[in-house]
Amino acid sequence: MTQTLTPAPATQATPSRRRFRIGGARMMHIYTWLLIAWLVLPILVMILFGFNDPQGRYNQTWQGFTLKWYGELFALPDLTDALIASLAVAVVSSLISAALGTGIGYALGRYRFRGAGATNLVMFAAISSPELVMGSSLLTLFVSMGVGLGGVTLTIAHVMFSIAFVATVVRARVVTLDRAMEEAAADLGATAWTTWWKVTFPILLPAIFSGIMLAFALSIDDFVITNFTAGNVQTFPLWIWGSTRVGLPPQVNVMGTLIFVVGVLIAVVANLRSRPRKQQD
Repeated sequence: MTQTLTPAPATQATPSRRRFRIGGARMMHIYTWLLIAWLVLPILVMILFGFNDPQGRYNQTWQGFTLKWYGELFALPDLTDALIASLAVAVVSSLISAALGTGIGYALGRYRFRGAGATNLVMFAAISSPELVMGSSLLTLFVSMGVGLGGVTLTIAHVMFSIAFVATVVRARVVTLDRAMEEAAADLGATAWTTWWKVTFPILLPAIFSGIMLAFALSIDDFVITNFTAGNVQTFPLWIWGSTRVGLPPQVNVMGTLIFVVGVLIAVVANLRSRPRKQQD
């Protein structure tokens, strides 16, 4: 008698639970966005409280939405004068720093000369030294020379700490500069001055512009060095510091918002202009 063997029914495999795993790339994306949110949050609070309608001196709690502070932006003469002083010092110091820092950065990136190492050391010392040390040393220098503190000393102080940043940016661009373009211009009969203005300077111009913007940003919000060397000049950060004891008006938030928006627009325009243009057919 033959026995029929029936195959056992196949057991259905239970679907394994999918494990929620976060890869390294996703973690970096999450970390980047959290960091951006952390950096942007104070700016968003500043923009928000520019539309606040406080009933007293202190603009610290949300009490209603209003647009009147944008119409009364220049209603406080002292605040307006402080902002104008900050803008004037920032523009003058950034232009002087660009002129001097471009020459230093070009020389350090192009040539090897005696004292280049010491110059690099001084530049990075100016960048890394605490503002308290630089401010007190500049104050000691001006007092020992008998120079009265004011707009001139303030501008000199801002130039002192801005030159190193401009020179560092320009030097990084000079190091990557293709010298074949300059040699081609020389082969075609261009003089050294013509080569500089027609070839070298346009290539370095984005780095110079970046250095100017960096020097401007560092100057307009500097407080420590300004406090040591300003004398009777009242800048925007100094005015804000002095007003914190009696309450900041909403115009401070409005001015900060406008400065931030202008800076963002300049950065966006510079980024768009620096992108390589597509060749048209």
